[in-house]
Amino acid sequence: MTGPETLPPLLLAYVGDAVYELYVRCKLVSSGAKPLRRLHRETVRHVGAAGQSEALRLLLPHLTEQEAAMVRYGRNSKSRVPKSVSMSAYRQATGLETLFGYLYLKGDLPRIVTLLELINPEEEQK
Repeated sequence: MTGPETLPPLLLAYVGDAVYELYVRCKLVSSGAKPLRRLHRETVRHVGAAGQSEALRLLLPHLTEQEAAMVRYGRNSKSRVPKSVSMSAYRQATGLETLFGYLYLKGDLPRIVTLLELINPEEEQK
């Protein structure tokens, strides 16, 4: 069987997006009860391309060479960029998602937790 590094980057990003969004949702819910509308708004702020691009900026200094290579693999993939976001932010977000998809399919859950704890989404200020 081949490893996750042989999968196309957009497939890794597809899985990584789910991993990242589940983390953000759980983190926001654990910070206390809030109306669902507010939880959704905060989640979207973190899991949208701009939020993921910022998360990647925080993680870059902590990545191994292989992890950085996976980010570049995802960031350089060819896909349509939505009009609502800059190409740069979208590419960075795809790199982040690719990294988390790769780590998840590799089975490296402890590393995922370590990296996610470095991001630590904060509750939106009123």
